[in-house]
Amino acid sequence: MGPLHGNRKRPWNRAPWALALLTTLCAELTFTAIAVPKTWLLLPLLVVMYGAGVLVIREAVVRVGGGWPSLVLLGVAYQLAEDGLGLQALTSPRMYDAADWGLRALGVNLTYWESQIGVHVVLSVLVPIGLVNLLFPAQRDRPYLGKKGLIGTVALAIVGVFGLRAFISAVMDPGYRTPWGWMAVFLALIAVLSLLALVVLPRRHASRVRAVKSAPHPRVVGFVSLYLTMAFLTTLLPLGLGSQLLLGDLMSPVQRLFIAALTAVPFGLLVLRWQAAAEWSNRHQIWLIGGILVSHTAFMMPGSVSAAFIGAITLAVEVYLLTVLTKHVRRREAAMVRV
Repeated sequence: MGPLHGNRKRPWNRAPWALALLTTLCAELTFTAIAVPKTWLLLPLLVVMYGAGVLVIREAVVRVGGGWPSLVLLGVAYQLAEDGLGLQALTSPRMYDAADWGLRALGVNLTYWESQIGVHVVLSVLVPIGLVNLLFPAQRDRPYLGKKGLIGTVALAIVGVFGLRAFISAVMDPGYRTPWGWMAVFLALIAVLSLLALVVLPRRHASRVRAVKSAPHPRVVGFVSLYLTMAFLTTLLPLGLGSQLLLGDLMSPVQRLFIAALTAVPFGLLVLRWQAAAEWSNRHQIWLIGGILVSHTAFMMPGSVSAAFIGAITLAVEVYLLTVLTKHVRRREAAMVRV
C-alpha cells in the first residue's frame, strides 16, 4: 500500500526564513557591525525585530494586492516604530550623538529621521524583498505564512520593538523617555501610513510608469545605484558615523535635507522607469541591489582601521554572494528555456 496523501507533511518554506535573515544582514550587519562588531551579539534580537517586522510588511502587502508604493509607506511606518518607539532615537538628544549631525527642531532630529527613512525603506524592506523574490520567484505574489504564522510574526515584531527599548535604548541612553506627545504623533502616523498602504492604495489602479527607451547596461545601473546611495548617506550623515560631515559647512542643515531628498526621490523614480523597460532583467536587478549594498557598507569603512578591515571582508563576501546569485539565476533561466 502506498503512502496516504493526507499524511504528507507540508514542505518547509525557506522563503520567510531567508527574508528574516537577509533583512537583518542588509539593514544592520553590513553597516553598523562594520564599526561595532559587538552588534553580532544582538543578532537574535535584530532578527526578531528586523526579520519579523519586514516579514509582516511583506505579508500584509501581498495579501491586499498592494505594490511598491504600499511597501514604501509601510517601510516608513516601520522606521517610526523602530526609531521613534523602540530606540527613541528620533527625539533623544544623546542617542548615537545624532543631535550633532544636522537639524533638530521641535524636539525631533529631522536629519537623522530623513536618513533612516531612506535606509530602512531601501535596505530593510525593498532590497531584502527583492533578493528573496530573485531566490524564490514562484512565491513572489503569494503569502509565505498561514494565519497562525502571521499572528505569531506580528507578536514577535512587537516584542522586537520593546526589546530595542530594553536592551539598546536603556543601555545607550539610560533614563530617557520619548515625550508622550511625540509618542502619540508616531502612533498616529503609523496608523495613517498603514491605512493608506493597505486600504487606500490597493484599491486604486496603479499608474502606468513611462518606461525609458532602453534599460542601461547592468554595470551602469550598479554604478549609478552605488554613487547615489553614497551621495544620499554622505549628505546627511558623517562618513563612517564619525564627527565630520563631508564638505563641512558648505551646506546648511536645511539644505542637506533638501539635497538628500532630491537625490533619493528622483533615483527611485528613475529605477521605476528602468524596470518598466523591456530589456530589464534579473541581472539588472542584481546590479542595482549590489550597488546599494556595496555603497552602504563602504560608507562605514573610513571610521577606523578595524572598520576598514572588517568592511573590506564584508564587501568581498557581498560581491561573492551576489556573483553566486547571478549564476543561480542564469542556470534557472537556462533551464526554463530548455523546458
